[in-house]
Amino acid sequence: MPKIDPRVDAYIAKAAPFAKSILQHIRLLVHSAYPAIEETIKWSFPHFNYKGTVCSMAAFKEHCAFGFWKAAIMKDPKKILETKDRGAMGHFNRITSLKDLPSDKILIGYIKEAVGLNEAAIKLPSKPKATIKKELSIPAELAAALKKNKKAAATFKQFSPGHRNEYIIWITEAKTTVTKEKRLATTLEWLTEGKILNWKYQRKQETV
Repeated sequence: MPKIDPRVDAYIAKAAPFAKSILQHIRLLVHSAYPAIEETIKWSFPHFNYKGTVCSMAAFKEHCAFGFWKAAIMKDPKKILETKDRGAMGHFNRITSLKDLPSDKILIGYIKEAVGLNEAAIKLPSKPKATIKKELSIPAELAAALKKNKKAAATFKQFSPGHRNEYIIWITEAKTTVTKEKRLATTLEWLTEGKILNWKYQRKQETV
């Protein structure tokens, strides 16, 4: 007996008429491919689990979606899984009828492969950490000062977002107008000399 979840029944019942047959068909295929798969609702739409997430399906106003959790590392012999530049959630683009799905044989093969990855405890590769910091907005007083000093402006433009942010934060965190004006003057001086904000600390590191 398939391990069904009554919440999935309710989800299908609430779906648009065109979507009901698509969702029911996918659900049947999943359990046919691997009867030990269990159903659940996660992020408000049906998921199928076996030693981790295997796949999921969802219904929208004008289309359905079906996708595999580990599609990025699946062999995909038919080259039909859309893992990049997808037009919709999932890996089969916008599913508006059963005709938009591959054959049952192909889908069952993919489901079994996804189960196999979980059986073998193969994990998705970790995402690379972002190395570029988000650029902060340049305060009006700094922008005005840079317009008057082309050399400083050129240096500031060539710096990485992280080094630009250091100067921006240093200036904007000044608690008094006098302090802000002093920091702004120092900023222009150091930028003209091609220096980052923490250039003194950088020199100490280089001599260690």
